[in-house]
Amino acid sequence: MALPWTWLLLAAAVAAAAGPSRPRWRSRMGALQPAAEDARQAGAVQELLERLLGPRAASAFSVSVNRSLAGPGGLDTYRLRSGAPGVVDVAGSSGVAAASGVYRYLKDFCGCHVSWSATQLRLPDRLPPVPTEISVSSPNRFRFYQNVCTHSYSYVWWSWDRWEREIDWMALHGINMALAFTGQEAIWQRVYLSLGLNQSEIDEYFTGPAFLAWNRMGNLHTWAGPLPLSWHLKQLYLQYRILERMRALGMLTVLPAFSGHVPRGILRVFPRVNATRLGGWSHFDCTYSCTYLLSPEDPMFQVIGTLFLKEMIKEFGTDHIYSADTFNEMQPLSSKPTYLSKVSAAVFRSMTGADPSAVWLMQGWLFQHQPDFWQPAQIRALLQGVPLGRMIVLDLFAESKPVYPWTESFYGQPFIWCMLQNFGGNHGLFGTVEAINQGPFVARNFLNSTMVGIGLTPEGIEQNDMIYELMTDLGWHKKPVDLQQWVAEYATQRYGARSTQAMAAWQLLLWSVYNCSGVCVNHNRSPLVRRPSLRMNTELWYNQSDVYEAWRLLQSSARELGNSSAFHYDLVDVTRQAMQQLVSQYYLEIKEAFQDHALSQLLTAGGVLVYDLLPELDSLLASDGRFLLGRWLEAARSVATSDKEVELYDLNARNQLTLWGPNGNILDYANKQLGGLVLDYYGVRWSLFVSTLVECLNTGTPFNQNQFNQAVFQVERGFIYNGKRYPARAAGNTLEIAKKIFLKYYPSAMKRGH
Repeated sequence: MALPWTWLLLAAAVAAAAGPSRPRWRSRMGALQPAAEDARQAGAVQELLERLLGPRAASAFSVSVNRSLAGPGGLDTYRLRSGAPGVVDVAGSSGVAAASGVYRYLKDFCGCHVSWSATQLRLPDRLPPVPTEISVSSPNRFRFYQNVCTHSYSYVWWSWDRWEREIDWMALHGINMALAFTGQEAIWQRVYLSLGLNQSEIDEYFTGPAFLAWNRMGNLHTWAGPLPLSWHLKQLYLQYRILERMRALGMLTVLPAFSGHVPRGILRVFPRVNATRLGGWSHFDCTYSCTYLLSPEDPMFQVIGTLFLKEMIKEFGTDHIYSADTFNEMQPLSSKPTYLSKVSAAVFRSMTGADPSAVWLMQGWLFQHQPDFWQPAQIRALLQGVPLGRMIVLDLFAESKPVYPWTESFYGQPFIWCMLQNFGGNHGLFGTVEAINQGPFVARNFLNSTMVGIGLTPEGIEQNDMIYELMTDLGWHKKPVDLQQWVAEYATQRYGARSTQAMAAWQLLLWSVYNCSGVCVNHNRSPLVRRPSLRMNTELWYNQSDVYEAWRLLQSSARELGNSSAFHYDLVDVTRQAMQQLVSQYYLEIKEAFQDHALSQLLTAGGVLVYDLLPELDSLLASDGRFLLGRWLEAARSVATSDKEVELYDLNARNQLTLWGPNGNILDYANKQLGGLVLDYYGVRWSLFVSTLVECLNTGTPFNQNQFNQAVFQVERGFIYNGKRYPARAAGNTLEIAKKIFLKYYPSAMKRGH
């Protein structure tokens, strides 16, 4: 249930007039503090700066951390001022606050930029002075990051080097609370073995690495598994390093807890246990779904839950925040409030059995995903089964479907206003800039608001850098920003140079692809990345000619910005978006030609699409290492310790991008536009589609979608098992390829765009 902005603004005004509410649970939020000493946090920030800036970091910045600088309720604060000539003094109430202050200085005073796709650090020989002291307190107690799904869509194959860069990015962008889910299967295996399960029963339960997120939430079991012993050992090693670094920087780490789901083997070991099998999840039958859920009243619920969390804490320590999701996209066994309250009480009790100071962090996705089931009585029962202030709810999709307005701020439980933005890590320019620029401030001023922070909760990362830069900036603002001014500064900082044309391009992108209004879901539904049919949706929420014009402006900036790595990325990304739009146009021509029995026009449009446009797009993507299928596949192979593991991880990596399940269960959900994938997967599908339509016209037979689906499934499955190695390094000159494509397709693009 999404509410119009006018209604929310009115409610916020009423709340502001009524005055702020200060419930007692706010002191509990303030009590959640970093465990690392101030000096350790300051040292960690200094080490971050050395990784970022090299040897000059030590002489350019003087960093200190003093938690007494924090504002009321533990609000993070940083202070910037000039020290000795050429030295900037940075003080923060935490390591994250100090790192955020450094990044604020680097952006505003030196025109720098740090993002997933590129880092631009053109510093002057001597750092500019800070004219007057700057002191900033965040209005958000927490700036949260991650979605349970991110660990499968983006992090799954990461080494420590990549994790280290990510944690640095998090600190610079002000993240002070994050999930720390890596390595939990090793702890679960230890617990299950101690309870009497055998290894085969555990192997049957765990999914493969690329699908662990849904195993952790009780949606899936078995598929693409089992997990090798080497996987557990490597993930444990990573978790130690991840936790040590996050905590050293002053972040609060969120460990996993028990949600009530158990392997089938539990029923063998404890035949009298009260467990019920849930229904199938998302097009999966019980071969890979239908997990067993313990009754909240069964004693084993507390035994397993507390045992697991004690083992986690013994292994990794704790910051007293734990995550569990019992009913993620799964309907509970009963809608009775008493049952739902018992479930949440049981989950929380299993946490406090191991840690009396436990706070439960829960994703609020279930409430907006199944609104027919989760009516006010059911939501209230689930939430209030836990004492107020001992749960924090992530309003996971608040930029499009906020839940807090129709649940009276989650019936008193603290919540974090989150931007989900991305589903499956799809490529495709997308954002809701006006919603995220207004939404957190409206939520904070809502009547009796229990909001305690903002969050980034994308299913996949490493796309749409601008949206995440804006959202993390807003974490330190007390009111909305001037978006037009903000994006102009963003373009200059990103490229390290002021370009009128590049800024104009970003203005066009800001108010078109990045300004989806209403309920916007960024599943990329472009025909390019969907199994072809004669009933494909080509509707857009923006004027596609704006993207074509932004494409022209960026292409015109190549001469002055061509040395910028970030510019290369954006040129590829915007060209990719323009070509994605062109695919839709050629698809419509193909469809119309087929319906009009115009074979010549069908051959022309189909030929251009299959034999020129898609190969050209693939060539462009292959010229940039950040858009390579081979990079994803090689990362998967690099984790393996045997040929058998190589095969397993390669299957996981390919299947997630394509069929998402053995039979296309969630087909193309995690689609990506990558060099190699466009040509050998999407291109082959489109070739089969066009040739099938041509054959239908030649033989006078109607197009049969079911027959085509059966044929194309063999193509899709063939890609997963073809064993082909794809380059993990870029090939070709990006600027030259992009210019060639632009000269070839821009004139017809503008004609079609109008």
